[in-house]
This record gives sequence, structure tokens and C-alpha cells, in this order.
Amino acid sequence: MGSQLLLIQEHLQSLKPSERKVADYILNDPEEVINSSVHKLAERAEVSVATIVRLSKKLQCKGFQDLKLKIAYDLAKSEQDKPLYEDIPKEGSIRSLIHSVSSSNIQSIENSMSVLSEEELEKAIELISKARLVAVYGIGASGVIARDMKQKLTRINRWCEAAEDRDTQVTISANLSEADVAFGISYSGQTIDIIDSLQVAKKNGANIIALTQYGENDVASIADVRLHTTSLEGSVRSGATGSRIATLNVIDMLYLGVTRFDKLDNIDALERTRKAVEVLKKHV
Repeated sequence: MGSQLLLIQEHLQSLKPSERKVADYILNDPEEVINSSVHKLAERAEVSVATIVRLSKKLQCKGFQDLKLKIAYDLAKSEQDKPLYEDIPKEGSIRSLIHSVSSSNIQSIENSMSVLSEEELEKAIELISKARLVAVYGIGASGVIARDMKQKLTRINRWCEAAEDRDTQVTISANLSEADVAFGISYSGQTIDIIDSLQVAKKNGANIIALTQYGENDVASIADVRLHTTSLEGSVRSGATGSRIATLNVIDMLYLGVTRFDKLDNIDALERTRKAVEVLKKHV
């Protein structure tokens, strides 16, 4: 599935009923849609022309014609590409397992690049760079990602706290101020603990960054800066593998972006921490 069709898939849950009828129609028969006029599609999907135009703009297109062009590009590209997303791989060689997992992870990153806003990423880097404290919140697999971000920022002498449960998150949020950043990570964008924690942080004036799947969701709606990834997870796939890889890729972007601020000081901090770890290893 190409990037435009993928965006439609990811957007489904946030669409109004009439818009979803159009989206479902497009996903079920994209070839027919690219050969249809807006009036013909409206007739077949049993919606108004205005609904189709509104959906097109929600999908970051100038209008229905622009949407058709992007879908046509997706279809042309899909004929050249082998399907890369796969649930738990079928029995086969280790070579096929390596290819399956690696291809899925690569596809997750590439799809996420199509929905990640450069402007929002730049805003997030600036907020984190100037923050007194960065509080990173995640539950489950997202908690592992929060710890990864804390480790990275700590290495360049940035005050970062990572919290993986609601009580700790809310406690940290209660002490945040306008000088701080609260960063919520939730692929679904509907994790109640993250929503509660970010709302407390926002009430206290903290800047809010959200990293979620593409589309409208409750976590992103709270945020001042919205970062997105996208990954179609298999229904029985063990863990949020694709979304985790895509999210870690964004964390790396943020870290390297922050490192560019006060580059010399950050390089010195990296060197100090490296040497400190090496000294400890020698005494073990």
C-alpha cells in the first residue's frame, strides 16, 4: 500500500461517517476512483461532492484531482514493489526471516517519512533544546522508547525524566512549568494515562509534544507540537514492532537535532560520559 492509501487507512477512525464512506470506497477500489469524476464518486459512495472535497483536504491534498494523482502514483509504484508488510512470517529459511523483518522495518520508516512534518520536527527540536526539563511519557512499548530518549538526552547533559506509569507521570507533570516540555509517546494516540498526564502538564503551562500515529487523536489534540509516524501492524504480530522502529527513528532525529544546538558543548558532554563509562569498565 502506497503512502496516500496508507494515510487514508490510518485516518479511518477519525473520519466522520460520510467521509468514511468515501475513504472505504477508495480503499476497496482505488483503480476505479482514479478514473472517476468527483460527481461520479459522490453518486457511487452516496455522499455529497462537498464531502469528497473536504476529505481530500483532510488528507493534505489541494482537492479531489490532487488526491487522484497521488493515488495513481501509489498504484503505479505498487506494481514495481513487492509487498513488504507481513505478519508473523511463514515457515522458511533464516534468510527469509531476515528479509521479512528487515523489509517491514524499512517500510515502516519510509511510510513514516511521508507523514512527518519538517516544520513540526523543527519546533520540537527547538523546544527540547531550550527546555529546563524534558519529561517523556510512554506506556508499555512506548515506555521503552521513553527510556531510550532519556538515555540519549542525559548523555548530552540535558535534564530528562522518563516515566512509564500514570502515577509517576502525573507527579512529574504537577511540578512542570512554562520552562519545561512534556513529551507524550502513544502510537494509538488514545492511551488514557498519557492523556491524563499531558493534561496536568498543560494546565501548569508546560509545552506539550506528542508523537503518535498519523491522524486525529486525543493525545495529539492536547499537544502544541504534533509528530507522526505510521505503520500497519499485523493483527497477531507480537508487539508493536513496526511502529516501535518508526518511533525510535524519530527519537534519533530529535536527539541529533538537539545535539546540533551548542554543538561543541554537547560533543564535550558525549566525550565525558564515554570516558566515565570506560573508566568504570576497567574497574569491574
